[in-house]
Amino acid sequence: MNDKKQPQPPAPLDTPSGTAELWAALRPLTAARIGLPRTGASLATPALLDFRLAHARARDAVGAALDTGPLLAGLSLLGQPALVCRSAAPDRRSYLMRPDLGRQLDADSLALLQASGLRGGLVVVLADGLSAQATQCHALPVLEALLPLLQTQGWVLAPVVLLHHGRVAAGDAVARALQAEAVLVLIGERPGLSSPDSLGAYITWAPGAATSDADRNCVSNIRTQGLTPQAAAAKIAWLLNQMRVQQRSGVALKDQMGQPVHVPAG
Repeated sequence: MNDKKQPQPPAPLDTPSGTAELWAALRPLTAARIGLPRTGASLATPALLDFRLAHARARDAVGAALDTGPLLAGLSLLGQPALVCRSAAPDRRSYLMRPDLGRQLDADSLALLQASGLRGGLVVVLADGLSAQATQCHALPVLEALLPLLQTQGWVLAPVVLLHHGRVAAGDAVARALQAEAVLVLIGERPGLSSPDSLGAYITWAPGAATSDADRNCVSNIRTQGLTPQAAAAKIAWLLNQMRVQQRSGVALKDQMGQPVHVPAG
């Protein structure tokens, strides 16, 4: 006689225990809030407290200021000169309430860039965006992985620009002031309830006054639980190289990394 216990089959999905088993199996596969336990008509207390904590972290990320000290020190270790600039938004509240100001440089910053006499084919902008935490945590690791790839491709870099209260389009103004062919903006993305520190990379070829978001390529979700700095750097380097080859960016440049690339005539 075999006294060994036989494994129990899973409970049917149309029963409370079966539904709980299903959610328990799916929950580790995503950071999204799925199958949350309930008490009556409300969320269970632990789930509610976790939600409120995540919301508070997202709000803190939006309001946090960019600390340029550690970034300048890190750039120095990477051998990269840097300039600190500001957008036309005088403070965080103005930045959030007036997106147009975040797309422009203030007069002093524009004069600083124009008077610097420093030029390069590519300028990298580190901006706080909607999550300074993302820029603080992930911009330097991305650059550490990216710089050797850019050197191999023969890019000449302008000084890195650290930009307070900056939005993506402010990179266009930086590039024009430094007469750069291309601009890479590493910027904190809008925080989510599971990702308060997600970094985005926006790359634009030949940025000008009429440049729109359709002229940019984006590599997003750069963070510990998302795209690694190394993978992001490889993608950014590939896009920059293709921009220089094809003389275009944005919707006109398709992401075919790892595939043969056909360059249209003309």
